[in-house]
Amino acid sequence: MRAWRVPRYGPFGEVLETADVPRPEPGPGETRVRVAAAAVNFADILHCAGEYQERVPPPFTPGLEVAGTTEDGRRVFGPVALPHGGFAEEAVLRTTWPWPEGMSATQAAGFFVSYQTGWCALHHRTTLAAGETLLVLAAAGGVGLAAVQLGRAAGARVIGVVGDEAKAAVVRAAGAEVIVNPDDLVTAVRELTDGRGADVVYDPVGGDSFDAARRVVAWEGRLLVIGFAGGRIADAPTNHALVKNYAVVGVHWSAYRERAPELVTEWQRGIEDLWDRRAIDPLVGAEYAFEDLPTAMAELQARRTTGRVVLRAP
Repeated sequence: MRAWRVPRYGPFGEVLETADVPRPEPGPGETRVRVAAAAVNFADILHCAGEYQERVPPPFTPGLEVAGTTEDGRRVFGPVALPHGGFAEEAVLRTTWPWPEGMSATQAAGFFVSYQTGWCALHHRTTLAAGETLLVLAAAGGVGLAAVQLGRAAGARVIGVVGDEAKAAVVRAAGAEVIVNPDDLVTAVRELTDGRGADVVYDPVGGDSFDAARRVVAWEGRLLVIGFAGGRIADAPTNHALVKNYAVVGVHWSAYRERAPELVTEWQRGIEDLWDRRAIDPLVGAEYAFEDLPTAMAELQARRTTGRVVLRAP
């Protein structure tokens, strides 16, 4: 079968290659599927470089989540079991969920990781309350937009940070107020909150964005560390957290799949209930042909995308 492979660690543009490989064999409790579509995540870029928290030894097929069809004809979606990732004709899933009614293949492919991450952050690592202010950095991306929708569903006031007007339109349509210029983050948040700041900050960017966000987290607020898409891991001055009594909270969602899979199942029920009520709506901002995976990754890395980025099956 055709698959994208990572034969060695390095920048994805240098190491990704297509190859004919044997069909993947599922292990105990795993399921092989014919891939309909696979989501492209920032973590895929890190996996190629060998920089993700959980390294996968080469060679491997990347692609963390897919929608597809089982050998007995069931339409399912879910996370893959690496090294048999989703950027291939067939993949192996660790767990499967039935493809939700009314959801397209591309939506289902990107439904799992972004909403699971958001639910874990906003309803487990902290508890976002109705009426609180949620500040979402990189709000037009797949992870950020899911957080915007989950925040609105929880009854929070949501402020999204984006880089241009096209992204602002997407985030406004999801029900958030928008700050268009990240360089103006501190002044804008203070103006929008009468100087109080945000009760919860959702940060998938890190670096300079984290440095700015900690200046506008409210007294006794929570700063959720989701990822480092900006390329730099920020230093967190502990004296600043002490003086303002805010918490810096790590969110490593994928660890729960091993340590507490029952929680992942519980969270997915809550997420799908929101889908059934159409309180959330997965946005696929771009679809790419199978051959164009490096282009899809480059657009994602450059933060030129909105919503989920999805690769069609070969």
